Amino acid sequence: MFVDEVKIKVMAGDGGSGCTSFRREKFVPMGGPDGGNGGRGGNIIFVADKSLKTLIDLRYKKIIKGHKGNNGEGSNRNGKNSEDIIIKVPMGTTVYDDDTNLIVKDIIREDDEVIVAHGGRGGRGNRAFATHENPAPKFSEKGEAGEFRYLRCELKVLADVGIVGMPSVGKSTLLSVISSAKPKIASYHFTTLSPNLGVVKLQNYDSYTVADLPGLIEGASEGVGLGDKFLKHAYRCKIILHMIDMSAEEGRNPIEDYKIIRNELEKYSNKLAVKKEIVVASKADNPNFKENLEAFKKAYPDLTIYPISSFTNEGIDELLIGINDVLKNEAESEYYSDEEIEENVYIKFKEEKPYTITREDNVWVVRGKEIEKLFSMTKFEEEEGAMRFGRKLRGMGVEDELAAMGAKPGDDVVINDYLFTYKG
Repeated sequence: MFVDEVKIKVMAGDGGSGCTSFRREKFVPMGGPDGGNGGRGGNIIFVADKSLKTLIDLRYKKIIKGHKGNNGEGSNRNGKNSEDIIIKVPMGTTVYDDDTNLIVKDIIREDDEVIVAHGGRGGRGNRAFATHENPAPKFSEKGEAGEFRYLRCELKVLADVGIVGMPSVGKSTLLSVISSAKPKIASYHFTTLSPNLGVVKLQNYDSYTVADLPGLIEGASEGVGLGDKFLKHAYRCKIILHMIDMSAEEGRNPIEDYKIIRNELEKYSNKLAVKKEIVVASKADNPNFKENLEAFKKAYPDLTIYPISSFTNEGIDELLIGINDVLKNEAESEYYSDEEIEENVYIKFKEEKPYTITREDNVWVVRGKEIEKLFSMTKFEEEEGAMRFGRKLRGMGVEDELAAMGAKPGDDVVINDYLFTYKG
C-alpha cells in the first residue's frame, strides 16, 4: 500500500530525577551531599532510509513515546541517559509541525536525520547545589519533561522527471516502455492511484528517474478528485513532462487539456509553474494525431514538442535524449522558502520577559515556559526546594510585577494549574 501522508504524536522521554542524599559512613562525620543527577530522556529521531518507499509503517504508530532517563542515586551516582528512539522514514519525507504548519525538516538525502522531539534533561542532585553558603542542600530537582508535539509527515516522490497530464493519456504506458517499472495499465478509462517510479538508462550510461504521477483534472489544485494529493509529488521533480493525448482518443480537446493542466500547476505553486517543461504528444499511431498536432503547434508555437507512440516506440529515443540534455543543464532548486521552515535558533533578548501575568476571574495567572519548566522540576515536598522556587520567582521579578499590577496579600496566583497564595 502506498501511504504518503500521516499524522502522529511524538513524546520524548522525561529526564530522570536528581537524588537528595548525604554521605553516611562510619568515621566520616559531615560527609556532605552525594546525590547524583538524573539521566537525560530519550530523543525521538527521524532518519532517512533509502530502502523505504512509503509511510505505511508510521500509519500504525499514532503515538511514539521516548524512554525516561534513570534517576540519580546516592554515592554520587548519576542516572543513565535513556536511549533515543530511531524512526526510519523514506527519502523525500517532509516533516511538519502540525500546530504551526512550519517545516521541521525536509528529509531528501541518505544521511539526513532530525530530532523531532528532544528528551528532557535530568534533574540535578543535591550535590550540584552545594555552595559555600549552603554546603549541605536538602533538595534536588525532578527531571525535565520531554518535548511533545503533533507532526504531519508528507512523502513527496524524489524523481528527476515528473509525468503529468489528464487521466488515460498514456503516462503509465510510457513509463513501462522506457524503464523496468511495472505500473498497472488498462485498456479502459483508468487513472493511476499512486505514483510509480522508474529508472531510465541510456546507451551512454547516463540515467535518471521518472515518476508517473496520477492523472489530474480541472480543480485538482483545490482538492477536486485526487489531484491535490499528487501535485505535491511533482513539486520535487527537476522537470515536468507534460503528456497530452494528441489523438483525442478520449474525445478531449488537446489544446484545452494543456490549458487546464497548466492552470492547475500555476494555482498550486508558483515554483511548480516555472519548472522546465517538456511537452509530449502521445499516441502518434492513432488517427487524427497529425491534424491535432498541427493545430496544437499553431496554438503554442513556442513549445518544444516530442511526438511519440509508446505502442510502436516512435520518437521514444529522441524524447529520452532530449530529457537527458535538459537535465544536464537544469540546476538544483530550493523546495521551500525561509518563511516556511521552522527556526531552530532562538535568540533571547535581555529586555524580554520570560513570563506573562494576567488577571482572570479574580485570579492572577502566571504563564511562561521558563516558569512552567521550573515548576515542573521542583520537588515541593522538600522544604528547601519550595523555598528555592520562591527565590527564583522573586529573581525573575514576578512578585514585583504582581505588586505593580495591584495584587494584594491573600490573592490567588495560578502557575501550571496549581493555586498559590500571594503574600506580598
